[in-house]
Amino acid sequence: MMLSVEQIHSYYGKSHILQGVSLNVAEGEVVTLLGRNGAGKTTTLKSIVGVLRPALGKVLFQGDNLAGLASYKIAARGVCLVPEHRGVFKLLTVEENLTMAARRESAWQLQDIYRIFPRLKERRKNGGGQLSGGEQQMLAIGRALMTHPKVLMLDEPVEGLAPVIVDEIVAQLKQIKATGMSIILVEQNLEVCTQLADRHYILEQGSVVYSASNAGFLADDNAKDRYLGVNLAA
Repeated sequence: MMLSVEQIHSYYGKSHILQGVSLNVAEGEVVTLLGRNGAGKTTTLKSIVGVLRPALGKVLFQGDNLAGLASYKIAARGVCLVPEHRGVFKLLTVEENLTMAARRESAWQLQDIYRIFPRLKERRKNGGGQLSGGEQQMLAIGRALMTHPKVLMLDEPVEGLAPVIVDEIVAQLKQIKATGMSIILVEQNLEVCTQLADRHYILEQGSVVYSASNAGFLADDNAKDRYLGVNLAA
């Protein structure tokens, strides 16, 4: 198993946000974390990468427990989070944003990023602040790939983007998945999730309340209605 989260508990101050979250990601697998706002999805990602240190539980990556390590050490191991705010350096060019994160041992070099994200090649001399929201998301994902990740975690990658750009990013993520990358995806757009994922977890009030294969989830209208308040056929 590439990544196993075992019964992690995380707090913001005295607020007990994660209450024993467990999940697994196999090599080359895409899993989603679903749930209503405030369920603990982003907190789970932050706990895995050490931005928020779990008070209890284990985060096992290739057999080693990462819980309690500094976030930069976890990133160096190959667990990478693309946050919701994207973190693009607006005064640097696209190419500078990409190369500043580059690691020589990464399977992803500049030409690979430009092949999957041709918009970035077209805009490579533009400043990060001149990009559209969709282009900034592509840049954030591309920059993460150049850090040599083994697990890529994406927090709301298509939120607020136009449908045509969403389709473009989904196609790009499919290309990344095809290379064997393990991905954890937090996303509200269920159509995007079911296009990409092998398995799904649903969080509610800081606990995993449901898990299923993609086919099982698609067929389970009751779970979608009960936990998410939506139905894909609607």
